[in-house]
Amino acid sequence: MTSGSTPPPATPPPGAARPGTARPGGRTARTRAAVRDAVLAGLAEHGYPGLTVEYVAEHSGVHKTTLYRRWGGVEGLVADALELAGEDSWTPPDTGSLLGDLRALARETLATFTDPAAAAAPSAFIAAGVQSERAADALKSFYGERFTRCEAIVERAVRREEAPEGTDAGAVVRAVSAPLFFRLFITHEPADEAVADQAARATAAAVAAGAFVAP
Repeated sequence: MTSGSTPPPATPPPGAARPGTARPGGRTARTRAAVRDAVLAGLAEHGYPGLTVEYVAEHSGVHKTTLYRRWGGVEGLVADALELAGEDSWTPPDTGSLLGDLRALARETLATFTDPAAAAAPSAFIAAGVQSERAADALKSFYGERFTRCEAIVERAVRREEAPEGTDAGAVVRAVSAPLFFRLFITHEPADEAVADQAARATAAAVAAGAFVAP
């Protein structure tokens, strides 16, 4: 789905790069960053349904014809913003224990979606994933890459004999995050650090019991 009054260009031929996915440096990289910043601002201000190519053009200084040509429309702009977000230097917490790492991870997840100054854009990305197949694919890739980084948490836990060999790191991260996402986006119940800590304790206990070892 696309937003804006100008129709997107024709689909690129098979084998062609997706609009906005190249990673050159220099001026093109600066343009891409400016567009990403405008997308984030638009998501924070209007949410995914209200984001338009015209808004991104106005706030990035990039003509909307260029935006359509390189990104294809709002779906491509959001997907590329997520891809850029996945290129950051974030590392999972390292507190010296599995429970401490999971608690810190859960609290960080909570803060991401409850801090008024930071939550609007990440929440809009979640909403975009519900409404756009391409945004959903980008969101899946983003979190998949995050799960890969979190493998270090489980590797350290195995070395400390806090987790059995073969523990699925992705399943562990999903388990500690799921109660928070359920409260924040499904039931809209209150979520605070006590809830985050409870999720961490429950997940750590399940890890120790071998619940996340692949059969």
